[in-house]
Amino acid sequence: MSQRGVTIVELLIVIGILGVVAAIALPRYADYRERIRITQAKQDIAVINAQVKVYMNDNRTPPDSLSAVGQGGKLDPWGRPYEYLRLEGVKGVAGKARKNKSLVPLNSDFDLYSKGKDGESVGPLTSPVSRDDVLRANDGGFIGLASEYE
Repeated sequence: MSQRGVTIVELLIVIGILGVVAAIALPRYADYRERIRITQAKQDIAVINAQVKVYMNDNRTPPDSLSAVGQGGKLDPWGRPYEYLRLEGVKGVAGKARKNKSLVPLNSDFDLYSKGKDGESVGPLTSPVSRDDVLRANDGGFIGLASEYE
């Protein structure tokens, strides 16, 4: 009667195959999770945008903060608060507005965005640290990644 067992070579081959599969699957899973976070941020910004627009219909001006529409302290999918800046009716704030590649403000009423995965952002979208931001532009006509905004 012969006994059949697993040799060390067979065991190493199986471990090697599992390592290759893990090396392929883990980055794809991380990319998938990041796409989910971006989608969630877009949805959150769309909801907050709608709430601010309702506020504006009632009060004829954007709120001073997101607290006025019940969204103060709302966190983006990366765990940081959404950024909001009232532009309409406030003197001296236009310089702080988010800007496109021609340095023209993205919005005329208010800016609303998430700083994205890296948690960093500057006004012009052309800056590398702003490319992963999820933002509102064209007074709500565009909601998406800064890298996708033309």
